[in-house]
Amino acid sequence: MTDTHRIAVLGGGSWATALAKLLLNKCEQIIWYMRRDDRIEEFLRLGHNPAYLTDVPFDTQRIIFSSDINEVCGQADILLLAMPSPYFKSHTDKITVDLSDKIIVSAVKGIVPDENMLITDYMAEKFGVDHARELVISGPCHAEEVALDRPCYLTIGCHDLDLAAEFASCLGGKHTHTITSTDVEGIEYAAVLKNVYAIAAGIIHGMKRGDNFAAMLISNAIREMAHFIDAVDPRPRQICDSVYLGDLLVTAYSRFSRNHNFGSMIGKGYSVKAARMEMEQTAEGYYGAKCIFDINEKYDVMMPILDAVYDILYRRVAPSKALTRMAHTFS
Repeated sequence: MTDTHRIAVLGGGSWATALAKLLLNKCEQIIWYMRRDDRIEEFLRLGHNPAYLTDVPFDTQRIIFSSDINEVCGQADILLLAMPSPYFKSHTDKITVDLSDKIIVSAVKGIVPDENMLITDYMAEKFGVDHARELVISGPCHAEEVALDRPCYLTIGCHDLDLAAEFASCLGGKHTHTITSTDVEGIEYAAVLKNVYAIAAGIIHGMKRGDNFAAMLISNAIREMAHFIDAVDPRPRQICDSVYLGDLLVTAYSRFSRNHNFGSMIGKGYSVKAARMEMEQTAEGYYGAKCIFDINEKYDVMMPILDAVYDILYRRVAPSKALTRMAHTFS
C-alpha cells in the first residue's frame, strides 16, 4: 500500500503526531494537513511538532505540509482523519473536492457533535464515501507511549479485511502490533464510551473512593458498553477483546488519559467549566457523554454509568449524589 498510495494525515494534535510517526516508519513520504500556518512554520524550523509530543523528531524533508485541506485531500488517496471530534465538522465543512474515490481512515475517537453520527456514517452521507473503503483505528494505544517507543496495540477495523490488513502494514513495526476486525461500528462506539467511563473513573479517583469502587465501576462499565453496542449494532463480538476492554482499561487508569484527568479534577472539586478550561487538550468524553445519551433515547438501554456522567457534566448534579445513585445499580 505504501508504494501505490499517497497518505495524508489530517490533524495536528498528539494522536495525529503519533500516527504520523508510525506511518513514516513505513512510508517514504506523507502529506500532513495542519490548520495553522504558524504551527507548520515552527514545525519546519524545529523539526518536531511545536505543541504536541515535542520529543518526537521528524525528517521534515519527507513531509509535505499544507494548511489547505482541499489541496491535501486532492493530492492524497488515503485520508487519515485524526482531529478531535468537537472540531471535526469545522475542518471537513471546508472540503469541496470529491472524496468518493478516497480511502478514509478514521482515528477520531468520537461522534460528530450535533449530528450524533459515527464518523464513518457521516463521511458516507456527506461525501459519498463507500463504507467498504472506510477504516477505523483504535487502541489500546496512547500517543504518549508511541512517542516513548513503548509497545502499542492498534486494531484496524474495516468491512473489507484485506484492506484492513493492507493499511495495518503501514502502521505495524517493532513496537506497534496490529489486529484487524470487521466490527467497524462496534469499534467506533467503544472508542466513544471508554472516554465517558474514563471520566467516571477519574471522578472516583479525585474523590478518593478507592480501588475497590474503581474495579466495580470498570467491571460494570464493560457490561454497559456491551449492552449498548449490541443494541445499536447487533452482531457477534467478544467484548473482552483488546479494542473494547483493553482500550477501556488503559483510558480509565493511565496517567496519560486526558479523560481520566478531566474527571479527576471534577472529583477534586473543580466545576465542569473550570476543569474544561484547565485542560490543555480535548477531553473527548465530555462531548461523547451527550452524544451517547441522546442516541440512547432511541434504544433505551439501561446505562447508569453514562447517566451519572451526563448528570454531572450537563445537569450539575453533585458527583457524590450521582455516584451514590450509580453504585446502587452495580452487580
